[in-house]
Amino acid sequence: MNRREFLATTAATVAAPTFAQTKEKPVLPIVDTHQHLWDLTKFKLAWFDPETLEGKIIGHSFTPKEYAEATKGLNVVKSVYMEVDVIPEQQQKEADYLIDLCKSGDTTTCAAVLSGRPNSEGFEKYAKQFKGSKYVKGIRQVLHVNETPAGYCLDPKFVKGIQLLGTLGLSFDLCIRPAEIPDFVKLIDQCPDTRFILDHCGNANLKHTPAQREQWKKDMAEIAKRKNLVGKVSGFIASSPSRGKWTLDDLAPVINHTLDVFGPDRVMFGGDWPVCLLGVEKYADWLNALKAVVVERSEVQQRKLFHDNAAKFYGL
Repeated sequence: MNRREFLATTAATVAAPTFAQTKEKPVLPIVDTHQHLWDLTKFKLAWFDPETLEGKIIGHSFTPKEYAEATKGLNVVKSVYMEVDVIPEQQQKEADYLIDLCKSGDTTTCAAVLSGRPNSEGFEKYAKQFKGSKYVKGIRQVLHVNETPAGYCLDPKFVKGIQLLGTLGLSFDLCIRPAEIPDFVKLIDQCPDTRFILDHCGNANLKHTPAQREQWKKDMAEIAKRKNLVGKVSGFIASSPSRGKWTLDDLAPVINHTLDVFGPDRVMFGGDWPVCLLGVEKYADWLNALKAVVVERSEVQQRKLFHDNAAKFYGL
C-alpha cells in the first residue's frame, strides 16, 4: 500500500462506525500516555543538536499550545507527560513545571512521568518527594542512547533504585535498545514490586533485518510474561528509513505482535509527539495508521488500547 492508498484507507476508517461521531458509536476517547513537551527558553535537553536531521524537524519548542493544535479534533481527552531527557541539573525544575501544569487543569496533561537517574547520588531523596503524588506517576531514564553501556540496567545500584520506586508506588518506563530486552527481563525479575512500562514496542526498528525482527519477536514474547509490565504502542514509527516512507504492512507486524503477546488488558497507546514527526508529517497520521491496523479488533479491545487501560494503570 502506498501513501495515497493509506490516506484513502484511513480516511475511510475514521468515517467508519467504530470511530465516527454517530449516535450509536461516538468517536473513542483517547488517553495519550506519551506526550512530550519542551520549551527551549526554559529547558536544556541533553540530546538536542540543532544541526542533525532530528534537530531540523523537532529542534524548536513544543508547548501545550502546539500539542492542542496537533491533536485538535482527535478526541484526546487526557495526556500523560513523558520526560524529555533534560540535563540532570534541571530535573527538579521539570518536575515543578509539570506538577503546576497538571494542577492548572488548563490542558489535557493530567499526569507525568519524570526524568530520574536511579543509580545517581540523591535519587532516593528526589524520588521520595513524589510518593502519593496525584500527578507524578513514574520515572524514566532514556537508556537506548549510545552512551549507555551494555548491562547498565543490571548494576546493583541501578536495581536498588528501581526497587525503591516500587516501595514508593512509582512506575519505571523502559526506553531501551531492542537487543537488550533480555537484560531487562532480568531487571524486572529482580523488582517484582515495581510496575514497568515498555515504551515503543520495545523500540522495534523498521530498519531491522528479518533475523533481527525474529529475535525481537522472541524477546518480546518472553518479557511480556512478566505481569508487572505493560506495553506501550508508541514511537517506533520514528525509526522509518525516511519520513512518511512506510506502509501499513510495515507497521502491522510490530503492532499486532505487541498486542498479541501482552494481551488486550496490558497495552496502551502513546502518541510520542513530537518525536513521532520524524516518521510522520502530523500526529493524526500515526494515530490513524494505528486505528487502521487494529480496526478488525473488537470495539472493547480498541477502547482498552486507546483509553481504558491507561486510565486504570495511571489512576486517571
